Amino acid sequence: MRIRTPRRTAPRLLAAVLSGLATAACLGLVGTTTAAAGPAVDASATAPAEEAEPVGPPQDGFPAALGYSLLHPTTAPSGANDWACRPTAAHPRPVVLVHGTFENRYANWAGLSPELKAQGYCVFALDYGGSGSGPLMATGDIPTSAGQLAAFVDRVRTATGADRVDLVGHSQGGLMPRYYLRHLGGAAKTAHLVALSPTNHGTSLWGLGLLARAFPGGDALLGSSCPACAQQVTGSDFVTALNEGDETVPEVSYTVIATRYDEVVTPYTSSFLRPAPNVVNQVVQDHCPLSLTEHTGIGYDPTATRLVLNALDPAHARRPDCLP
Repeated sequence: MRIRTPRRTAPRLLAAVLSGLATAACLGLVGTTTAAAGPAVDASATAPAEEAEPVGPPQDGFPAALGYSLLHPTTAPSGANDWACRPTAAHPRPVVLVHGTFENRYANWAGLSPELKAQGYCVFALDYGGSGSGPLMATGDIPTSAGQLAAFVDRVRTATGADRVDLVGHSQGGLMPRYYLRHLGGAAKTAHLVALSPTNHGTSLWGLGLLARAFPGGDALLGSSCPACAQQVTGSDFVTALNEGDETVPEVSYTVIATRYDEVVTPYTSSFLRPAPNVVNQVVQDHCPLSLTEHTGIGYDPTATRLVLNALDPAHARRPDCLP
């Protein structure tokens, strides 16, 4: 059977997002919560633990989730940020979800967060790296964003009583935590980093441009106010320095989950970390050849979801689902 490589052009991505926005507008009328537009810079990391956050409905695809977040820019994904949650013996470490460039905690994790919660995890998700109001986050200086992650992890550890957390990140959200682990003391507070299509060895300007065009307003941010974009370009000073010497810290386990159809991180193998005893590099299509998931969709792919669950709980790993 010949599987055709999908042509994920910018117009098709934008059309999908606009379709999702229309769907989200309907959801916004019947959703359980409504968020007022306003400053969204790291609100989840600075709000008191007892403060209730707006929560959006679960989603089964990225375009609809992004569309909903455009209307509700401070919304958290279902299942996340229950500050009264206490880890169990089965799942003793909270899971912290870290979104990617131009994305936000809801758009990235409206599918995975409720799944993790249903599996019995304490789940937390932050917005970071934004400027002003609006849902397009993770555009700021990456070391500064890593500091926001550090503060959020400390808040999670204090609230839950857990010594260490597991991090699950997408794109920049898989790269930026590596700075936290190496330079901000995160290695002592983290057991596992699971990264979906991370920009570990950078991406091209073409890839960043295609990513920006998938988000209304992304082009303007790319051209004027996205330090994280320049820092993620292949060969940048930031990427070069981060990958000098050992790419990992020995105290932490790393799982990278990539897709052959990644149109942002090209080649897709740029996501992989250098082989080491604490590194597992995986490809979605090695488990499901029928999967056509690409960069923004990998967080909603059922095969990738099972690989994340297997990485977080290897003692109860299951063969990934394979759905076309």
